[in-house]
Amino acid sequence: MTKNQTAAALIVLCTVATLAMSGVGYAQVVPKQAMDNGAPQYRVDPFWPKPLPNKWSMQQIVGIFVDHMDHVWFLNRGRSALPIELAAEAGLPAGAPPNAALCCVRGPELIEMDQQGNVVNAWGGPGFHPKWPVQLQTVVVDTKGFVWVSGEANEDSILKFTRDGKLVWDFEHRPPPEAAMMPENNQETSYIINKGRFQLDEVANELYIINQKRVTIYDASTGAYKRGWGGHGMPLSEINNGEIPAYKWTGGPPPEERNFAPTLHFVEISKDRRVYIGERGQNRIQVFTTEGKWLQDIYVSPNSPSQRGGCGGLNENIKAPAVTVVGTFTQSICGTMYKMIISKDPQQKYLFVADAHNDVIWTVERQSGKTLGCFGGSGRLAGQMTFPNAIGIDTFGNVYVGEVDFGKRIQRFAPVLTGAR
Repeated sequence: MTKNQTAAALIVLCTVATLAMSGVGYAQVVPKQAMDNGAPQYRVDPFWPKPLPNKWSMQQIVGIFVDHMDHVWFLNRGRSALPIELAAEAGLPAGAPPNAALCCVRGPELIEMDQQGNVVNAWGGPGFHPKWPVQLQTVVVDTKGFVWVSGEANEDSILKFTRDGKLVWDFEHRPPPEAAMMPENNQETSYIINKGRFQLDEVANELYIINQKRVTIYDASTGAYKRGWGGHGMPLSEINNGEIPAYKWTGGPPPEERNFAPTLHFVEISKDRRVYIGERGQNRIQVFTTEGKWLQDIYVSPNSPSQRGGCGGLNENIKAPAVTVVGTFTQSICGTMYKMIISKDPQQKYLFVADAHNDVIWTVERQSGKTLGCFGGSGRLAGQMTFPNAIGIDTFGNVYVGEVDFGKRIQRFAPVLTGAR
């Protein structure tokens, strides 16, 4: 690479006013990683991954999971494809040569890559299986090699596949058709509207599912309901089934709220058995024990407009940017809680939060909840981001970020070592 290319590959690092003390401890995974005011530094690898084979198109990367072999699995949501992105698939005039369009065709919706960015496994998509999710959202790969995939549509559930794509279990709990028209009911546990955002806890063999204003936990073998709670550990019976009030955003944080403030966007479990749940409607992470005892609130960029009533109830003079997702829905980019991953050093010192409102990855000290800094920035160049909505990390400390909307790519950010140029 030239000096200019190297400079372009460097990500934009940013710090905040509430800087924490100097960071140590991540060296167990990445020796001599460069730090900036306590935040580990990262540089984008502009040559990862390699181009997809077979003219497959790269679409919205809505879920990422790095497995125990450091292979990167991601969901390649094909329903977001534009016609021009599938020109090699259909629509060529009669008599046109086979190679008239160089790109592209609709590829598999679940792709596995190795550390070099090569596709080593790929399957899934419409027609792959009758129960394949319509609105893909989450992928988890367990240490036994089973692949768990979920979707957000009413007819979707959580499906467990073998590594080569054979369905071995269906969580079910699909709602009756009329449930979509009924009022919100956080006390109902026999079925779940929207099972798309979940986490597998292999230690206890449980599924954590977040929807509405709650987390519910089910047995990962039988699907039996076990327990659940709402914001700050309240029992399901106390959860408010009404809307969380909007607010007029004037540059400050949203008003305090005891309930979970939808939309809930991620649930992660640390090795020391803490449960982290992200609220896009509050710019907040709530931390619990696995039994539902509330431990801590962590705010990340709290002054950004949150997702409440159209980005914090913005008035007509400050419009929230609208984003049209082709073939699905229209929404506004707001709130800072999209996806989160925990670092893989022994202490799991850091939380990395994907923020699609500000187009950055925030670095948070896990124990204190202090924001140390961020990397990324809005744009289409290497190291910049457009709607980051998926994140993963491997045991080498590489951070993988997937983009939705019109970003439609996955990028790898490698640790910057002390003294590296």
